[in-house]
Amino acid sequence: MSQTRDLNEIGREGMAALRNGDPKTAREKFESIIAAGDRDADTWLAVALARHGMNDYAAAQQALDEVLRQSPKNIRALLLKGDCFMAQGDRRAAASFYNAVVKLVPDPDVFPPEIAKEIYRARAAIEVHQSNMMKHIEESLEKDGVPLSASSARFAESIDFLTEKTRRYVETPRAYYFPDMPPKEFYPRESFDWMDGLEAATDDIANELKAVMDQPSLFAPYIHQEGNRPIRHDHNMLNSNDWSAMFLWRDGVLNEAVAKSFPKTLEALSKVPMEDVPGRAPMVLFSRLAPGAHIEPHSGFLNSRLICHLPIIVPDDCWLRVGNDARQWERGKGWVFNDTIEHEAWNGSDEPRVVLIFSVWRPELTTDERKYVASLLQSVDSFAG
Repeated sequence: MSQTRDLNEIGREGMAALRNGDPKTAREKFESIIAAGDRDADTWLAVALARHGMNDYAAAQQALDEVLRQSPKNIRALLLKGDCFMAQGDRRAAASFYNAVVKLVPDPDVFPPEIAKEIYRARAAIEVHQSNMMKHIEESLEKDGVPLSASSARFAESIDFLTEKTRRYVETPRAYYFPDMPPKEFYPRESFDWMDGLEAATDDIANELKAVMDQPSLFAPYIHQEGNRPIRHDHNMLNSNDWSAMFLWRDGVLNEAVAKSFPKTLEALSKVPMEDVPGRAPMVLFSRLAPGAHIEPHSGFLNSRLICHLPIIVPDDCWLRVGNDARQWERGKGWVFNDTIEHEAWNGSDEPRVVLIFSVWRPELTTDERKYVASLLQSVDSFAG
């Protein structure tokens, strides 16, 4: 018991020395604790801080290796090891440790302010490192006669992935994965010859929508609790009217009560080759996002289809991010995207945003493959367990 009290007292003296700018005394205190057999991660970290304070970076790294052996995700140790490498001029090694911190801590503000400040410092150091690396790559390519400005778009994108300017997103369908589909985020508008006609109907669709907007009962929470399924505690919009929907088609069945108010909308949609799976699709709805609402990152169920948006009521500052690509909705300008790539949405305005949403087959699927998928999904639905 007396030795424990003595070591605790030595530790307090060491910390006081660190605070007073006396790393030499602090090092002596902490190393004596190590010599006495107390070699936990906190003690080794204190040793590393003292050694770093004396500019003995190699010795500090040895202590940090002990910390990380016991606690591989120790934020302070990773930061300090990055600092040691930076002080020794090894910026690439430093960036690797700073990057490890940033990946472990997406939101620095969950930490006390003094730690959050250091994490933000690591983020800034990574940005400088990435910028320097990009400049070096561009200069090297130019020297080799392959300037980046003359390269293909996908080669340029590969460099963004390499330098971690952007993250590589992949398809992550929650239910059904059809292999060998390209992981595109948004599809080129010109790939869909029916889009012009649909966009031309925007005013008619908007007028029909406005005629029923004063009937709030027509909209219901898009994500809602079903009695025969577990509660989805992972979704921030569960049973919330902040994200609500009014269906024209649901599970492949026309909603007659609603559809009678949308004859021109149905006429415009009749020219769209929508996904067709009895019991599942077509799926057509008006999606309303309340002022200030945020749909958190999520992914869809099937990568055999794509999701289409036609913005109808769109105030400023309303966004959709799919993978690395964030776009602002514009009234009457449709787009088609892959919802099995992580995506999220915001309404940063003080007015509701309403978008017409429906699904179409992936263009990469052959006619036969579409029949196969439709048959497969129906067989899954008919399985009783």
